[in-house]
Amino acid sequence: MTKTYAQIVKQIEVLKQDAEKVRRKEVDGVIGRIREAITVYNLSAEDLGLAGKPKAPSKSAPVKRRGRKAAKPAAVVKFRNESGGTWGGRGKRPQWLRDALNAGKTLADFAVK
Repeated sequence: MTKTYAQIVKQIEVLKQDAEKVRRKEVDGVIGRIREAITVYNLSAEDLGLAGKPKAPSKSAPVKRRGRKAAKPAAVVKFRNESGGTWGGRGKRPQWLRDALNAGKTLADFAVK
């Protein structure tokens, strides 16, 4: 026999209720064991990391911070042509500079003063 959608939804609800009952029973057992261990070992909330205020990090270990990286400083323009092309002197030379050097110009002709 094939079940209908409504029957399956009802079955899911029954299973959720059963699961919640079993969960509550298991949680009660876990809490009992935790309370017993707290009593036996004389643990405090601070020992368990539940004191409210987070402990300050020790000064011996550096703290790793996440977030944005510091912005790199803007590249310094060392060479400029008359049409506004620029180059900072690092990396591959731009095509306009290679063409000019091949035509007989020198780097000094484009140096920013």
